[in-house]
Amino acid sequence: MTRFTRRQFIAAGAAGVAVPAPLWARTAREITWDDLIPPGVPYSEIIGEGEMDETNDTWNPIFDANATKLNPALDGAFIRMPGYILPLEMGAEGVSEFVLVPYIGACLHVPPPPPNQLVLVQTPKPWPSTNLWDAIWVTGTMRAILQTTEVAETGYTLSAESMELYVWD
Repeated sequence: MTRFTRRQFIAAGAAGVAVPAPLWARTAREITWDDLIPPGVPYSEIIGEGEMDETNDTWNPIFDANATKLNPALDGAFIRMPGYILPLEMGAEGVSEFVLVPYIGACLHVPPPPPNQLVLVQTPKPWPSTNLWDAIWVTGTMRAILQTTEVAETGYTLSAESMELYVWD
């Protein structure tokens, strides 16, 4: 029978604490925009019609129930997903709140994506405003919840822990 002295036991415990933090980090589930649509709902059934408001130069979408159906498996999930930034809150240090969109230019001047294809992102570390047109990866905890922002109705929120440029292979 192996016996450990008190000193050996404390040394072993200290060695466990000394493990670098990246080894403790959670691994994010990498998702795509298709994952935001609940299983069984075809992408072709989430696209809505709408009409152009010429006076305000905005598109008023009309979505059916499939456009607001969310994937409950993503509620509370730690995920990593790519997309583009549509800024909502900007300061001197960059963008701290934005809508993550699946393609560049998704805004009110063209038909916006349906709510289950838009993610409201909040981040404690702003994304530099010099990189607004770049595709990015966002990693964090996702919530499935419909919300209305000044630019569109979103189906998900994401509390970003990290963001990085998307590098095309």
